[in-house]
Order: sequence, then structure tokens, then C-alpha cells
Amino acid sequence: MSRSAHPAGPRHADVLPEGHYQAPPSDLNHLDQRVWSRTVTRNADGAVEVGGLDVRALAEEFGTPAYFLDEADFRSRCRAWRAAFGNDADVFYAGKAFLSRAVVRWLTEEGLNLDVCSGTELAVALDAGMPAERIALHGNNKSTAEIERAVTAGVGRIVLDSFQEIVRVAAIAQEHGVRQRVQIRVTVGVEAHTHEFIATAHEDQKFGLALADGMAAEAVHRVLKLESLELVGIHSHIGSQIFDMAGFEVAARRVVSLLGDVRDEHGVELPEIDLGGGLGIAYTSEDDPREPQDIAKALGEIVTRECEAAGLRVPRLSVEPGRAIVGPTAFTLYEVGTVKPLEGLRTYVSVDGGMSDNIRTALYDAEYTVALVSRTSEAPPMLSRVVGKHCESGDIVVKDAFLPSDLAPGDLLAVPATGAYCRAMASNYNHALRPPVVAVADGGARVIVRRETEDDLLRLDVG
Repeated sequence: MSRSAHPAGPRHADVLPEGHYQAPPSDLNHLDQRVWSRTVTRNADGAVEVGGLDVRALAEEFGTPAYFLDEADFRSRCRAWRAAFGNDADVFYAGKAFLSRAVVRWLTEEGLNLDVCSGTELAVALDAGMPAERIALHGNNKSTAEIERAVTAGVGRIVLDSFQEIVRVAAIAQEHGVRQRVQIRVTVGVEAHTHEFIATAHEDQKFGLALADGMAAEAVHRVLKLESLELVGIHSHIGSQIFDMAGFEVAARRVVSLLGDVRDEHGVELPEIDLGGGLGIAYTSEDDPREPQDIAKALGEIVTRECEAAGLRVPRLSVEPGRAIVGPTAFTLYEVGTVKPLEGLRTYVSVDGGMSDNIRTALYDAEYTVALVSRTSEAPPMLSRVVGKHCESGDIVVKDAFLPSDLAPGDLLAVPATGAYCRAMASNYNHALRPPVVAVADGGARVIVRRETEDDLLRLDVG
């Protein structure tokens, strides 16, 4: 494999076209453990290993692009969240981040519950053996079929999102002779410090029933009158990739205030409060996420304080980490195809995947880390943009990164922290074949979601 140097774009300390100053790291071979899964190391040859397996061997066996998921790290994070919140709270893994039958089995074994957002996510959960009573169904537009499937399966909670849905769930539950446990999703008017498309607690968006205009209170009134529904709590979710706990404090205060109003008007103290998920992870060395025990302590103190002030019994708390569990446990492995320097600007490094396996950069302007993982290099750094192979100028995987200036076709690059919302949002754009997910543990690797094939695509195209 050639290792010849390429004419490079800007090196050392650079001014990006946007005008931001950026200095290269002192060691391009260093792997920041805040960003990579916990078993990732470099071996004596300079290649990266995960779970004791060399990425070069993994690429040879499973091909690229591919997602490699560190099972030991995933299970460890599940246990950390479960231990942090203890037996008096519930931890629901947010399945939308990434879901497969293997993941469901791990969650079941590690004692977590599961949050699903569609009938097909529910089908995966049930097929893999997750007890229905440990499942919650979300969604702003659940179909009659999805609700019926959830009710007849016996899911533990359905989170109601509209007045029409209250009627729909109640009718289906009554038809099947079930008293369905439900929560009401409320929008609390909190502007989370995150991207516009993943902020979910301000009034002008599709989720939930607003506190400010009385819709949430009216929803409570309607649900309490229906014999086929058992209102067990209030649900709130303020957004995603959040590091600041201030938003959760405001949300908890407003939700507890609603609980007080429910008690005063209806004589009912609701037993549950769900503050959702959205806790951030480290995508780059600039990110500093909180540990589960710190989050549990902060949320517990917030809810307890507000309930004591309102004279309420402290309800059972639920949280919904998805990204915070699976995000850091996986990386995407790519092979370099072309290296194209643009003098005075940067070098474009094209890989064999792109926006079909990671849409987040294009969709959310997300930032990622990238590293050369098939070898080490002492070559000077070059300011690079890692791009995919799709016919879109916005097909960017990593906007700005420093990579060795001797980077060559055939080298392997890895982008860490791609466990959440990458395979889950993958597409067949340009008829790309969605990559496999390979679980790595204890020196072994196995496919848990296989790579798509041309036959798969042609089978769907019925002509």
C-alpha cells in the first residue's frame, strides 16, 4: 500500500475559510478516550484495536464502511446508568438512537427499560424478548395499528401527544378491555442550547401539549375522565446533545408545578415524572459530558426540591438516555479513496461512505473527530475535510480536521462516537448499500446487522 506524500493544503496553525483560527494537535496519533470507546487502543504496529482486534483485520473480514460497536462498553454504560439512578427510578434506553435485536437483548440483561417511537421499533423489541411492561411507546402521530399493537402487547406506558390521540388510545384500550397506563407529553417552554432541529420543549414545534396555553392541563382533565386510561405521569423532553443542566431544572420546576395543579384541581397526585433524555456526549475533545452519577444526583435533587416546595410526594423519576449509552460505543471505519489538495484552503479526503451512513453533519452541522487508524504517521499535519462519495457538495463527514500529510488511498480512517443516529438514520442515497453493524467483544467480532446487498435493493424494486 503506497505511503507517498501528497501535496498538502494548509499545515500547522491555520485560518479556516470561515475565519476561525485552528491549531493542529501536537500528536496526530493520540486517541482521546473521551471520544473513543473504552477498549480502543493502538497496538505495537501503530494500528488501532477495539476489543483486542486490529482494525486492519476487521476491514479485511467485514469490509468498509462499517460500524464497529464495542459491546463491553455498551454494557458498562448501561450498568452505570442503572446504578446511578438506583431502584427508585427507571432508565429507558431511547431506541431511536440505534436499535437491533442484539441491543434489545443486552438492555434486557442489564436491567434497562426501552423507549420506542414506532410500531416497527416495538416489533424489534418484542421479537428480541424485551418484556412488554418495560416498554414505552412515544410518537407525535401514532397510527391506529401502532396503538393497537402496543395495547394488545401490554406495553407499560403510552406517551400521549395530542387530544386526538387521547381519544384514539382510549377507544382502542376500551375495545380490548384494557386499562392502558399513559403519560402526557408536555412542552414546557424551555429553549435548550442545542440545534434548532433537535430542540423539543419550545412551543413552536410538533411535539407535546403546551403548558403555557393550558393545553397540558386540559389534556390531564380529559384523560382523568376516561375509564380505559390510567394517567400515571407527565413526560417532558427538552432536546438533544445538551450539557447544561439549567434547562432540566426549569423543565422540572414547571412539570412539578403542573403536578401541583393536578392535585389541587382533581385531588390526584400522579406517581411518575419523566424528564426525557438528550444528555450530550463527546464528539470532539472540546465536549465535556457529565457522568451518569452526576446527572442522577442533579436531577434527583431538582425534583425533590421542587416537590417539597409544592408539598407533593416525590414521584418516581424516569430518564431516557439513548445517545449517552450507544453513541460513544461505536466508530465508523472507512477506506480512503482519493486525496485532493486545494492550495491555500484545505485537502479533501474522500472515503467510501458519506452522508448515506452519517447524515448528521449535513443535517445538524454536527462536528466529529477523525483519525488515521491503520498506522501511525510522523508526517506534518494538513487541514482536511473528510467527505463521502455521494453526488452532493454537502456530503461531508468531518468538516475540519488535521490528518497526516502522507495520507494515501487505501489508508483506513475511523470516525468515533457514531453509535447513535448514524445507522439509525442511514439511507440508500445513490443506491448506497447500508453498512453492517459489527459487535466486538473479548477478542471476537460478529455481525449484528448485516450489510445490505444489491439483491436486497433489487428485491424491493418490483419494476
